[in-house]
Amino acid sequence: MVFSSFVFLFIFLPLVIFTYFIIKNRTYRNIVLFIFSLVFYAWGEPVYVLLMLFSIVCNYFLALIIDKKKDKKSSKKILILAVVINLLIIGFFKYSDFLIENINAILGLNMAKLNLGLPIGISFYTFQILSYVIDVYNKKVKVQKNIINLGTYIALFPQLIAGPIVRYETIAEELENRKETITKIIDGLKRFIIGLGKKVIIANNMAIIADTIYGADIASYGTVALWIAAFAYTFQIYFDFSGYSDMAIGLGKVFGFNFLENFNYPYIADSITDFWRRWHISLSTWFRDYVYIPLGGNRVSKIKWLRNILVVWMLTGLWHGASWNFVIWGLYYGILLIIEKLFLGKVLEKLPKIIRHIYTLLIVIVGWVIFRVESFSQITMVLGKMFSFQGADLFEQIILNFDIFSALPYFIPAIIASMPIIKNISSANKEKVSFHFMSNVCTFAVFIICICMLLSSTYNPFIYFRF
Repeated sequence: MVFSSFVFLFIFLPLVIFTYFIIKNRTYRNIVLFIFSLVFYAWGEPVYVLLMLFSIVCNYFLALIIDKKKDKKSSKKILILAVVINLLIIGFFKYSDFLIENINAILGLNMAKLNLGLPIGISFYTFQILSYVIDVYNKKVKVQKNIINLGTYIALFPQLIAGPIVRYETIAEELENRKETITKIIDGLKRFIIGLGKKVIIANNMAIIADTIYGADIASYGTVALWIAAFAYTFQIYFDFSGYSDMAIGLGKVFGFNFLENFNYPYIADSITDFWRRWHISLSTWFRDYVYIPLGGNRVSKIKWLRNILVVWMLTGLWHGASWNFVIWGLYYGILLIIEKLFLGKVLEKLPKIIRHIYTLLIVIVGWVIFRVESFSQITMVLGKMFSFQGADLFEQIILNFDIFSALPYFIPAIIASMPIIKNISSANKEKVSFHFMSNVCTFAVFIICICMLLSSTYNPFIYFRF
């Protein structure tokens, strides 16, 4: 089930809100959320909900054992067991075919692939589970003795499928002592509609351009068309993913939870370091706190420090998918960040801000091409064409292609919404009653436009569902 479906918007969501709020007891409300979250997940993958239940039960008891162990050595053994079990689960379902494929290529074997379906959202909820058991071991959070509360945290449907990666410490108190108010509900629903608009109005139309060009014979397209596709995908993945995060944060607010922000206008960044402080914040901070710092961070020799950065970014790439283009994408950013930290960062600080923005955006767009075009040969071909002008019949490729031509105007709202223009206007007029009225009218209009577009569109899932 996806947020941008009629089943979710007009059946599931009203039903869970109605059931949740007619019950006053906090324990029962958590049970309602837990049950509806399992239904939400099982809607598309009824078998894999059993895998999630296994993960919940297994980590519930492992965390209890970690907490009960008095000596650090014994609790560390249980922690290692928990980490290994969780990594084996995600590794088996997500990376087994990738491993088999590479073993076959290296050794000349012909082992059959398992062709397992990837459990939706497994990367997200596995990282949430890992953060919980690690924080219990480090005494950062108290162990959760109520399995329903732990299950609610792990399976909570607003952020279950595509994040943000919510740390247990963020909502530990709210699991038992949150407060739902009319103001929070209204603000949450408005935030949800903003996210829906990002997905349906902008991301889906950017997807038409990117998918049409990248899904065809890429070699037949010239430089201009490939740059248009690259810009389209750059906006598609941002509004697709940040739209989902907005919807998750909004729905969380409806039920009294306060999830941390996951995006902060990354395309206005003036360095790659700045970009990764703004993009997918929950993932960046997760790798920082649970991989980079435990490896020693920057408190080690320079060689080990550089190793730590590359390890983190190789893992970041692999987290996104079992394919070499994701590994290359991760190392691409790891190397660039090293270069910035060693010397380029100081050079950038002396340059005009507009130059820094152009530099960052160019690097990011190239990164998204690597991320989107899976074949290494196609990556080199596309980037080669983008940076060495090769003409083609642009009129025939773009103007006469009705799907692409009709989606081109959506670059305008994409550019505007990728900058904090609307946010700044809202902040400047937040005390004006007339502005709030117009804001509500615009939000309602966005919802109506989304419904009309959904009626006439084909199924277009969120990009991060496959991660």
